Amino acid sequence: MKSVIVVGAGIWGLSLSLRLAETGWRVTLVEQYAPGHVRQASAGHTRLLRSSHGSDEWYARMAWRAGESWLRLGERAGEELVIQSGLMWFAYQEDGWESRSAQVLKNLEIPHELLEPEEAGRRFPSLKGDDLAFVLWEPKAGVLRARDATLAVARLARAAGVTFVRARALPYGERTGVVADGEVLTADRVVWACGAWLPGLFDVPMTITRQDTFHFAVPRDWTSPPLPAFCDFDLSAYGHGDIGGVGMKVTSDAEGEPYDPETGSRQVLAAGEELARDYIARRFPALADAPVLFSQVCQYALTADAEWIIAEAADGVWLLGGDSGHGFKHAPALAEYVADVVDGRAEPDQRFGLHERSPARGLRTSGSPATPRTP
Repeated sequence: MKSVIVVGAGIWGLSLSLRLAETGWRVTLVEQYAPGHVRQASAGHTRLLRSSHGSDEWYARMAWRAGESWLRLGERAGEELVIQSGLMWFAYQEDGWESRSAQVLKNLEIPHELLEPEEAGRRFPSLKGDDLAFVLWEPKAGVLRARDATLAVARLARAAGVTFVRARALPYGERTGVVADGEVLTADRVVWACGAWLPGLFDVPMTITRQDTFHFAVPRDWTSPPLPAFCDFDLSAYGHGDIGGVGMKVTSDAEGEPYDPETGSRQVLAAGEELARDYIARRFPALADAPVLFSQVCQYALTADAEWIIAEAADGVWLLGGDSGHGFKHAPALAEYVADVVDGRAEPDQRFGLHERSPARGLRTSGSPATPRTP
């Protein structure tokens, strides 16, 4: 039986561990905290689930497959992990990013519609859409209960035979092993999927930033569903209605400050709330004075071009990271892809290598038009 050590019990590490265990590998998962710990990016309350990725068919196809996988995982876990609220993209130009996304969705036969702003506005109790050209509607998109999903996948991984080791891991030189709290563990393969901790262990083209998320107290008619989730590409904002009684999520996606996942404060910043409130006043004027009900600090592991890292650092030692804020939703489909790579049945796309990255328009946002990352 082939053996593998996966370091990191965020959603990527857990999903890969589950996939490898269910395809015959002996899997050891090393995590310094516990699945769903507040310092993990995967411990966020929600993440958006959508297929639009501009003109990139690869991510759109993977996101669609992942959405189907999440529904099956929810059935296996006996939990509602996916809130099928649908999702709207607010478009300011007839021929912009949303239009290119719609063309890809059409090519892939993924359900979508182009709505007039007035029609989209009827889906919200209050929506100011006079500055919009149209709205891209993904009826099969929605929201993932992120922390619940992380814990559910952890339970499924344990049931599949994954061995969990609670320890802080360090590289074992260039060999296929790790040093876990001083104990050397070895295997045929090692996959480092430790999120924001990856650049502290390896020379990888990524940085860590903080992203503050806000949920506002709203009347019950602002609940998802029926309220759709939404993304505003040009204004770097996203959110959804109240889910689980923690309020309506409205958050700026402008790139945050550098952040240390070990020592960084978990208190949100006033500047982040101001950005969120400015957006509410512009798009949902009825909620301009809504109080904050719940907030979280999320960390993004960013590459300059927002492409992931799937690369072999040494023989049998793989690095998996740089989710860039759009990786959570892909996890079950990405796990299948990476499992084939680790097993030698596939080669990772060159875009995911350890080369230097240049900022590229069309996938990530950092205050300028690009794809909103979806925490």
